[in-house]
Amino acid sequence: MRKFLITAAMLFSTSTFAVADMTPIAEMPAGEYKNDPHHTSLTWKVSHMGLSNYTARFTKIDATITLDPKDLSKSKLVATVEPGSVKTDYQDESKKDFDKELASREWLNAIKFSEAKFESTKIKKTGKNTGKIYGNLTFLGVTKPLTFDVIFNGAYERHPMTNLPELGFSATATLKRSEWGFNHMVPHIGDDVKLHIEAEFIMAKKP
Repeated sequence: MRKFLITAAMLFSTSTFAVADMTPIAEMPAGEYKNDPHHTSLTWKVSHMGLSNYTARFTKIDATITLDPKDLSKSKLVATVEPGSVKTDYQDESKKDFDKELASREWLNAIKFSEAKFESTKIKKTGKNTGKIYGNLTFLGVTKPLTFDVIFNGAYERHPMTNLPELGFSATATLKRSEWGFNHMVPHIGDDVKLHIEAEFIMAKKP
């Protein structure tokens, strides 16, 4: 019990220190930040027969922010996702690898289109810690506009654990998959797909 209490106290102390020493984004170093794959997630939800919102995720994500902290509108985000990295919790003895089936030609067609790519065209601050990222999503060979609502969670000029500049965001968007030619099983499987991203970025290099 004593060991547990000491560990808990250390964790609490670290957490308190970290929150107290967060850095305003305007004071962060300018430059290129890469997403930390250990603290990045992309989950998506889609209506299943109108009964539930089926949830799954992609596990291979690569994203880069070129940050201009003095003028966020001049910043840039480029992100790529491998559709073949889809992971679900679906279990069915008749389909031993549903994740592989979901990546097949009938669904995500990950063999022909091994990458989905988002490139920002405009970043707009809408509040103290909120903003919108406008850009283009290339998916299944089709490029269409997509907008993310973003929450800036916080930043450290020197992260207490890594001693490097780091920042974190949450982002959401909804896309209509049929606009990218992905019509399979609409409307039984919903057309609207809700995206939710959690990501931490570590400085890679200064400009």
